[in-house]
Amino acid sequence: MKNVANQRYYLVREDVLTDAMQKTLEAKQLLQNGTVASIWDAVKEVDLSRSAFYKYRDAVFPFHSIVQERILTIFIQLQDRKGTLAKLLETVSEAHCNVLTIHQTIPIQGRANVTLSLDVTSMSYELDDLVRSLKQLEFIESAEVISSGAL
Repeated sequence: MKNVANQRYYLVREDVLTDAMQKTLEAKQLLQNGTVASIWDAVKEVDLSRSAFYKYRDAVFPFHSIVQERILTIFIQLQDRKGTLAKLLETVSEAHCNVLTIHQTIPIQGRANVTLSLDVTSMSYELDDLVRSLKQLEFIESAEVISSGAL
């Protein structure tokens, strides 16, 4: 079997999936929401063989389960000093977060507001640890989570 990281994925309409693939998705949903207790019960409920279920269970997924990104938005108040934004972004990068958007206000009285939207799918920290590491930067006056998407 190919390495999963090297495989290509396709988005296809439900009506072009084989009957077995559609039933596999139904069985997975029954298992996920607790309607049935076992794979045997799930395949029996949707009239699917266990071998077909095992063949497709790791190959077909509902669209929402694949595209559900974990997006975090943080509001930060920082001192306006040379290099502060670069150091802030370096800290975010060290946590393996991907910056989606940056909005910074014009500094007034030596302070600026920065709003970062981050894809935290690959984040190596817990959310609280990331916020704590941001607050520990000497030039950060506050850092608050505005929204946490699918966290």
